[in-house]
Amino acid sequence: MTPPCNIHPTRSSLHRSRRPFRLGGLTLGLFGLATTLTVTAAPDSYNGAQPTGAKNLKGKAITVTDVPKIIGIGYFDATAKGIKEAADEISKKEKFSVATDGPTEGDISKQVEFLDNAASSGVDGLMFAANDPVAISPVLRKALKQGITVIGYDADSQPDARTWFVQMAAPDGVAKALIDSMVKQTGPEADIAIVTSSLTAPGQNAWIAEIKKYIAASFPKLNIVTILPSEEDQQLAFNKTGEIIKAYPNVKGIIGLSSVAGPGVADAVTRANMIGKVAVVSLSTPNQMKPFIKSGCVKYDVLWNPVDLGYAAGYAMRAAIDGTLKPGDTEFSAGRLGKLKIINGSQILLGAPTIFTKENVDGFNF
Repeated sequence: MTPPCNIHPTRSSLHRSRRPFRLGGLTLGLFGLATTLTVTAAPDSYNGAQPTGAKNLKGKAITVTDVPKIIGIGYFDATAKGIKEAADEISKKEKFSVATDGPTEGDISKQVEFLDNAASSGVDGLMFAANDPVAISPVLRKALKQGITVIGYDADSQPDARTWFVQMAAPDGVAKALIDSMVKQTGPEADIAIVTSSLTAPGQNAWIAEIKKYIAASFPKLNIVTILPSEEDQQLAFNKTGEIIKAYPNVKGIIGLSSVAGPGVADAVTRANMIGKVAVVSLSTPNQMKPFIKSGCVKYDVLWNPVDLGYAAGYAMRAAIDGTLKPGDTEFSAGRLGKLKIINGSQILLGAPTIFTKENVDGFNF
């Protein structure tokens, strides 16, 4: 199967597989992730923020607006699907109305505008995935002062600008999975590059910091020659990859460090006839990467289940509003996901990342 020629992100219809989100035929132990998730069951002191003068809505109908980084791409279609799934389940007992809206490009000023408009409309809760952790925080603090509960997921704000944040995986675990996947292909002495989202994206920057730490400790002769932004634009990721291949002819591997960068990098490597010469490790949804995995361009795609990420955030919103999730808790019940740990003061940990390969990718549909 050859990768698609269309390199622009499009909204896709996502139908989630009902099978459990587990590795098929590949254990996380292969990458030693169990030893890298250095988190503890007990959280540090709560460092989030509670809404000011919030109405008592326990058991009552609530309206929530979800504003991700960008709409119209597979990853945030998947998180929105998970949020709606949670809201539908919860609504069987307590009415939970949710709508997802946001910018069609990774523009923090537009995201702030969507959040401000939603807060002004009188919603009870706001959900977000931040394009910029600092720039997004003032509008979120404003919402908190209006009595609105604020839940983040995927990419955090400053902690005092939201109530809770759902952390998809510990950054050191993500970093180790990515680099171990790369080294299996390039060896421990090679030039590699990274195509990230924006240079201010909090999630990507946390992973890059952990990638650098892990390389320094374990593979000191693995050299990152450049880190380029793609601004959540698949065409730009494609172009940046072409620039890397031209400027660094000895590069042996490129990491696509977002759901949009991954397919852009893989498509560029494919079109440059560099499959087998430049290894690609992606951090993207399996449906987006499936053609590239099957063509041999991508041997390892690292991610978590974004449907589950949105689902956990939906349950966190209802629990925070009801008061069943409160400062000092060490875990909370998230529907079919069971008990989730609370770490780092006010972060809810979804779990360890998963690695998609040719052997298991067909078992997932998101």
